[in-house]
Amino acid sequence: MILQQTISGQVKEAIKELYNANLESVELQGTRKEFEGDITVVVFPMLRVVKGNPVQIGEAVGTYLVEHVEEITAFNVVKGFLNLVIADQYYLNFFTEIKDVEHYGFVTPREGDKAIMLEYSSPNTNKPLHLGHVRNNLLGYAVAEIIKASGKKVYKTQIINDRGIHICKSMVAWQKFGDGATPESTGLKGDKLVGNYYVKFDQEYKSEISELIASGKTEDEAKKEAPILMEAQEMLRKWEAGDEDVVKLWRTMNSWVYAGFDQTYKTLGVDFDSYYYESNTYLLGKDNIEEGLASGVFFKKEDGSVWCDLTDEGLDEKLVLRSDGTAVYMTQDIGTAIQRVKDNPDIGGMIYTVANEQDYHFKVLFLILKKLGYDWSRNLHHLSYGMVDLPSGKMKSREGTVVDADDLIVEMAETAGEISKELGKLEGYSEEEKNAVYKTIGLGALKYFILKVDPKKRILFNPSESVDFQGNTGPFIQYTYARIQAILRKADFDWSGLVKNITLDGREKELIKLLEMYPEIIQNAAKDLSPAIIANYTYDLVKGYNSFFQNVSIFGADSEAEKIFRVQLSGVVGATIKSAFGLLGVQVPERM
Repeated sequence: MILQQTISGQVKEAIKELYNANLESVELQGTRKEFEGDITVVVFPMLRVVKGNPVQIGEAVGTYLVEHVEEITAFNVVKGFLNLVIADQYYLNFFTEIKDVEHYGFVTPREGDKAIMLEYSSPNTNKPLHLGHVRNNLLGYAVAEIIKASGKKVYKTQIINDRGIHICKSMVAWQKFGDGATPESTGLKGDKLVGNYYVKFDQEYKSEISELIASGKTEDEAKKEAPILMEAQEMLRKWEAGDEDVVKLWRTMNSWVYAGFDQTYKTLGVDFDSYYYESNTYLLGKDNIEEGLASGVFFKKEDGSVWCDLTDEGLDEKLVLRSDGTAVYMTQDIGTAIQRVKDNPDIGGMIYTVANEQDYHFKVLFLILKKLGYDWSRNLHHLSYGMVDLPSGKMKSREGTVVDADDLIVEMAETAGEISKELGKLEGYSEEEKNAVYKTIGLGALKYFILKVDPKKRILFNPSESVDFQGNTGPFIQYTYARIQAILRKADFDWSGLVKNITLDGREKELIKLLEMYPEIIQNAAKDLSPAIIANYTYDLVKGYNSFFQNVSIFGADSEAEKIFRVQLSGVVGATIKSAFGLLGVQVPERM
């Protein structure tokens, strides 16, 4: 911020002139609410270069600043803190500069800058998306939008895990028990239909294990020899060999799942620029391993397996190719990363949105790619996030105890509807209008509840707690936005003019200070890959606005200029709420 830079420079000049000393840096912070002032200079760090009483030093520097910085009108010193009072006109000038800026706080990417590829979602095709996927999708989408707003080009992508024993399990169960069922014949979304057969497989598998144990087999033997598992393993072998019938069934069932995923993505409001499929990428990486062997990055053991020695980095040796020449997940991930840069040569880094269970995997992957010498490997990040728990406990896909994403979204809308009815909101709306608002509130509550938490932290998600019209919740912020829109509709006069020379209420000044922070908030959220920074900033902005609304009369202002300014201020706050929530993928209703 320009004023802070000016103050820092003038403080250094003051110390040079008053004490003939050089100050390397100046510590500034917002003035605490109990003291008069807007910006505080912390005097204590200056004692390293200036000997003396911190209060006297503060007084001397304060006097110098009032004389040399026209925006500073007064000061006071509390112990080692120099509190500076900034002229109202500074805030009015700043407000005038931003009030009509369409995408205030956003930075346009510069020509030639490197792009970021951000991977998120990446589901398996044997089950529908669940609550864990919801956090992944919301995080990935929000971080991509925030990075875009910070001034970088972003490619959103995912890799779909569409091959392996898990999908073969669903395929075998559908063949044995499906009786030709399709999404059309059952009325089920394709991902749900296929997921039901994954659960059915597990039920049958457990039943067969019990029978084998009863016949005298050990538990380990029973798990390996269960007929239905052996059928799935045989199907996987046929798939890898390109068996026509197996591949045809695989394509059919996967197409059902993709159609189901697309519906869920659309409802969640997330999107992708490209898709990668493991069935296409699982052979990638082998050539890169050969190159790494030749350059000494990898080494071969006596059995023919290939490894990477990471002991110098405090890790262990990592297998990258089995002795029979087949790939492991690490091989595929190496190859896929390299392929993505070939597909998009302007990529300068990648971000992987994957749960914290994979922290070690990504540490190893990034180290190997660095050893292979790729420039972009210096800009690889794992957006690691904690699990989402429910009051009822942990979720398990194969047992069918997961919280289905679609069901959760419906439940959120229903909960929003029940609470809205109890509070008497939306009176006079048609049923169709009410349902649309309930969906917006419910989805907003879900997204905000998840995104306001630092990604690294585990979440205990309680649907009814998230749909609350008070406190740090999505609905509270949405309701404030709707209130602002009602004020703007009520303002039936021309409020577009330039406002000068009015005295600002302290709450108005606080709101402008918060608006001034927005560009920096976006940059910090992009740097930290944390939508929580945006979410909690928006909550602070809304709290500040509600304090202003409750204590300062908008339409009963003493002068026409003040009335116009307060409507303008409301408009800019509303636009900033909408902008910030847009970065989180949350919609705001015009009426509530």
